[in-house]
Amino acid sequence: MGGRVFATTRATLSSDPDSMLARMFEPSEGWLSATDASGAFLIDRSPTYFEPLLNFLRHGKLILNEGISPQGVLEEAKFFGISKAIEPLEALVWDEELSASGHFTRKEFLHFLASTSSAAPLRCQGLNLEGLNLSNLDLRNINFKCANLRHCNLSCSDLSHCVFERADLFQANLNEAVIQCVHMPRVNLEGATLKGCHMGERLGVQTNLEGANLKGAIFDNSQMNGVNLRLASLRGSCLRSCNLRYAVMACTDLEVCPQST
Repeated sequence: MGGRVFATTRATLSSDPDSMLARMFEPSEGWLSATDASGAFLIDRSPTYFEPLLNFLRHGKLILNEGISPQGVLEEAKFFGISKAIEPLEALVWDEELSASGHFTRKEFLHFLASTSSAAPLRCQGLNLEGLNLSNLDLRNINFKCANLRHCNLSCSDLSHCVFERADLFQANLNEAVIQCVHMPRVNLEGATLKGCHMGERLGVQTNLEGANLKGAIFDNSQMNGVNLRLASLRGSCLRSCNLRYAVMACTDLEVCPQST
């Protein structure tokens, strides 16, 4: 392979039966490939990008060493038709592109959502999404850990099962958003508006706001039953007409905080 010798078994190369590699080494296919004096097959492709794919065929795990380009490995996966490796590699490529792009537009983010398989995890950790309009979107299960979402518009979006741990949502608009079963300890929601949100416990799973900065946030008319607000700061926030039944509020700072009625 590109001047480098790889030794493996036919069973490994045939582990993805629909791939070109499986067909190459299937006697009944009659595939004609060049060989050297020892009988080794000669394939003019990159050995650097092929090696992770060979290991993937061996144990089913995609492992890229430092310095290996996911884009390069993706092209080899497409060439050899190793379909099971393509989706996770596409996700890695998108992660790199999004991380490198810094601040980007709603159109670019929607393209990211549309280009990612529903079975692939969406990882947006640490991304700069400041001021982005993400309203009226299905954003379930996305990992926004440590992301910059300051001044974002997330109104009417479904954020169920998302991760916002230590994310910055300063003065963000989350009015009427669905925030059920969300993991957001130590999130910064200072000055954010969350009117009419659905944050209540669902199927025994709480929305976790433990240790969150909720100073000056507006929660009017929100369903917050069972929400974990332990150690959170609600100083100066507004909770008028909220449902806080069974909410966990141990050591919560409620100074000058209009309560639910």
